[in-house]
Amino acid sequence: MPFLGQDWRSPGWRWVKTEDGWKRCEAFSPALEDENNQLNGISHTVIITGDDEDEEIYSTEDCEFAAKKRKKDHFRNNTDSQCFYREKWIYVHKESTRERHGYCTLGEAFNRLDFSSAIQDIRRFNYVVKLLQLIAKSQLTSLSGAAQKNYFNILDKIVQKVMEDQYNPRLIKDLLQDLSSTLCILIRGVGKSVLVGNINIWICRLETILLWQQQLKNLQMNKQVNNGLTLSDLPLHMLNNILYRFSDGWDIITLGQVTPTLYMLSEDRLLWKKLCQYHFAEKQFCRHLILSEKGHIDWKLMYFTLQKYYPTKEQYGDTLHFCRHCSILFWKDTGHPCTASDPDTCLMPVSPQHFIDLFKF
Repeated sequence: MPFLGQDWRSPGWRWVKTEDGWKRCEAFSPALEDENNQLNGISHTVIITGDDEDEEIYSTEDCEFAAKKRKKDHFRNNTDSQCFYREKWIYVHKESTRERHGYCTLGEAFNRLDFSSAIQDIRRFNYVVKLLQLIAKSQLTSLSGAAQKNYFNILDKIVQKVMEDQYNPRLIKDLLQDLSSTLCILIRGVGKSVLVGNINIWICRLETILLWQQQLKNLQMNKQVNNGLTLSDLPLHMLNNILYRFSDGWDIITLGQVTPTLYMLSEDRLLWKKLCQYHFAEKQFCRHLILSEKGHIDWKLMYFTLQKYYPTKEQYGDTLHFCRHCSILFWKDTGHPCTASDPDTCLMPVSPQHFIDLFKF
């Protein structure tokens, strides 16, 4: 007698959200669909290949076999494996049950959550880069071969996006620095005993990372043509309000290098005091108190000093969410097949570090 549980999704099924509700669907790939349509159009005819002297005629059975093999090779060789999943969520289970066998791994979650598309969204870009940075620091050896391909494929897209749009190059430089440092330690130290895959592949990846670092080092910012109102034309109080919206000290310093006016505003002691109070507690101030020559607290130097000892608060435009009722990890705007009566009360935003912690057993 089959087991009938409360989980109506059923293990192994994939679901997509439609106007009429959630419907079960099969693995999807536009490229495969086009190839299968072309193959189905052949029907019972024969395929003739090669020269006239060496003709090879394939029957319908051979065509079906070739189609299956093509589909299998397509899944195996395509580095962007996320495109085969219409749903952008994953059930997080840490142990085997009667309903589900095995457990969810970090690599599986990384493949299923559509990070390739997420980096194109400015609200999610910093979130994905931070997640990749945390994986590079501590979880690189836990990725499967498919997850490794996906990881470096997404990393390549991030580098290309930064090169084209010149968006936040400092963030990706820090990521590549951490990744190259980790790979150097693993390759020179323990090497084959912990890295999944051929050691020569990892050496090639390290060379690619060094190439990316050189490209970012030589990146030249394009000068914008002024066609009307610019940042410098805004009133002082508006410029000051913009600076107070920044949560990263390096962003304030960078903006202060644009004009002398912005530099003056970026050196405001109250601005750096508010930044310190946002990220750190009062007890932390007392342990690392820094005074200027005039006897005042140097809040700017305090910020960068405290940053070395304590983690700063993280802000992201959009994050992954976890449903406590369904144990599903997903992007909030894509949703998930929730069985709760009030799904919004079960949602919990997931930070990059929390994402890593979900898959530690």
